[in-house]
Amino acid sequence: MPFFEAVRLALYQIRVQKLKSFFTLLGVMIGVMFLITVVSIVEGMSRYVETDFAARILGGVNTFTISRRPQSFFGPPNEAQRRLYARRPRIFARDIPSMRAALPAGSASSVYGSTFAYAASTFNRPRQVQATAGEPDIFRIKRYNITAGRIFNGREQQDGARVAVIGTEIAEHFFPDLNPLGRTLRVGDDSYEIIGLIEKQGSVFGFSLDRLVIAPSTSPMMRVTNPAGDIGNFIVEARDAASMTDAMERVREVMRGQRHLGPSVPDNFAIEAASTGASFFDSIKEKLVLFGTALPAIGLVVGAMVIMNIMLVAVAERTREIGVRKALGARRQDILAQFLIEAATLSVVGAAIGIALGIALAKVIAAVTPLPASVAPWSIAMALTLGAGVGIVAGYYPASRASRLDPIAALRAE
Repeated sequence: MPFFEAVRLALYQIRVQKLKSFFTLLGVMIGVMFLITVVSIVEGMSRYVETDFAARILGGVNTFTISRRPQSFFGPPNEAQRRLYARRPRIFARDIPSMRAALPAGSASSVYGSTFAYAASTFNRPRQVQATAGEPDIFRIKRYNITAGRIFNGREQQDGARVAVIGTEIAEHFFPDLNPLGRTLRVGDDSYEIIGLIEKQGSVFGFSLDRLVIAPSTSPMMRVTNPAGDIGNFIVEARDAASMTDAMERVREVMRGQRHLGPSVPDNFAIEAASTGASFFDSIKEKLVLFGTALPAIGLVVGAMVIMNIMLVAVAERTREIGVRKALGARRQDILAQFLIEAATLSVVGAAIGIALGIALAKVIAAVTPLPASVAPWSIAMALTLGAGVGIVAGYYPASRASRLDPIAALRAE
């Protein structure tokens, strides 16, 4: 029997035996649906970490941070690490000029301190905000685009001017239905004139990035973010990926020299690339896929068993048809191919429906939860291949059994 004729016959069987076909396809549908959903979520999280998360939270592309302790988000340090970090010397403003002088040409850098603090205005109740002290380059490094007003300039940075640039959520809460530019926002014990508005940043895993207030690091804002008098972090953006390693090594040499650390003495400061967080996620990405596909694998195994049972029933029901085909000259491999193609077609149809349901479920999850989801084209191809494979594996025994039927005994069957 020609390939397309076998496919047409399999589709005809689905159409005339709808209920039986539905239960035949159910296991494969469920397995593929969850497979597509899990892979979409993992893929979406991976892209999010590589783009938005790295740029907005970890610091940006081709950036690294020098700080007293690692800025890792992935779990608190243990007690021994906490004691070690507490003994480390802090980084102060006097440490910055020598590090900045060692950077390759074209690099951007900024002192950077950030914490949560309460802010207030005359137009609405107080609210917790993300108070940040930095230098003008922080807007370039963090990719903060200004939609209204401007950033503070070098003169304001030098003078410690009490000016601030705010996020959209700050503007909407503290200055409802008003233009925030030129108005005053109080953070801690000091008031700041609003001079700029940052474009909407959105959120990362449900945390809003628009509750942001940025003031010069020489202003009183630094006392809010770093009450101990240190600068917190020094963040650097290299010109490109090739020069970032060089910049990191230059800064490390400067810091070790300033602290008189011998060759065998480990660093008593942290220097981390923004890609560290992304690398951490990459390390668990495979595990997420492995554990996340356990349920789909069970569904596919169940689907294979159902297909095998249904095909065995089909062979029993079509024994006379098989006998007629053999009597007319059909070879054993013809019968085998016919039933294998039918089983594979059933499974592929179930996989196709499962793909559609999986894509729809991924979009629903992305719409109603903080989890990002991005359907990967390779997962669709893999799902279809798995569908065909499940059908062939599950259908081989029934097809082999059908191909071995004796034509005379088959013709006598009722």
